[in-house]
Amino acid sequence: MERDIGRVVAEFREKIAVLREEIGQMIVGQRDIIDGVILCLLADGQVLLEGVPGLGKTMLVRTLAAALDCRFGRVQFTPDLMPSDIIGTNMIVEDERGNKRFEFQKGPVFTNILLADEINRATPKTQAALLEAMQEKSVTVGSTTYRLEAPFFVMATQNPLEMEGTYPLPEAQLDRFLFKLNVPFPTKEDLHEILRRTTSGHEPKIRAVMTREEILSLRSLVAEVPIADHVQGYALRIMLGTHPEMGKPTKQVKQYVRFGSSPRGAQAIIKAAKIRAISEGRFSVSNEDVRFAALPALRHRIILNFEGEAEGIRTDAIIEDLIRQTPETEAR
Repeated sequence: MERDIGRVVAEFREKIAVLREEIGQMIVGQRDIIDGVILCLLADGQVLLEGVPGLGKTMLVRTLAAALDCRFGRVQFTPDLMPSDIIGTNMIVEDERGNKRFEFQKGPVFTNILLADEINRATPKTQAALLEAMQEKSVTVGSTTYRLEAPFFVMATQNPLEMEGTYPLPEAQLDRFLFKLNVPFPTKEDLHEILRRTTSGHEPKIRAVMTREEILSLRSLVAEVPIADHVQGYALRIMLGTHPEMGKPTKQVKQYVRFGSSPRGAQAIIKAAKIRAISEGRFSVSNEDVRFAALPALRHRIILNFEGEAEGIRTDAIIEDLIRQTPETEAR
């Protein structure tokens, strides 16, 4: 029996609206950031939130976790944090007969929703402890591999690199994040509402409005959304356009970019575009959906050269210019 696609899309949108509204009870404004985090959750990807301290990044992550009926774990990243503090370690245990054996003690990564708070305050060695978990959804200790329960979703926060006591995330680590979202400073109106909520002594109670099974079901639906070859080709041209040595790069890419996006950038665009299409009430992906997803999917996957770093060029500006100059149809 064929499904009623219109009804399926309507139910998808309704569930997202309920989740968004529940988060909005705690988080003031930041609609784009909230939608971006929800999108990454449903795309089975990880999300990196960047902004100066005090903008509510951690609160947003904790609120989303509370609105989902899933297990939640948190790791506060510090310079002295060790990889075993995240993934766990083998411990010697003794039974009632005095026999000793190694037993694996699971770390906080064994959860559904993991908050990696201030991830760039830990050393690259510790940051890398999350690589396998983020990409393969598993953890290997010694010769044993442990699978992580689905859904597994990492929400990491970081402070701008120019702040004291931070370490740049390795390129391989950045590439594991589906989106990088820049958290803006609140507007004056939002600040008034924040002050009213935080100084009145009343804190709203967040209820779980989406179950683990519903998350997995919505993820399966996203995978079924069709995408035409010409739309997929448009996403590929944007991703390939970030490479200064390929095709006909834009002036900014050729002048300021050292390395372009990996193929994961195109995968991120397609996944995000599918979710955006359903959120807009459509069961097919358009070029507009691709443009929407390109900036957060690519901004952290472009490495600037020395000139770009020296002149303080923003990768956002390069990508926005690239999107404007990339044709929707391939030239024959």
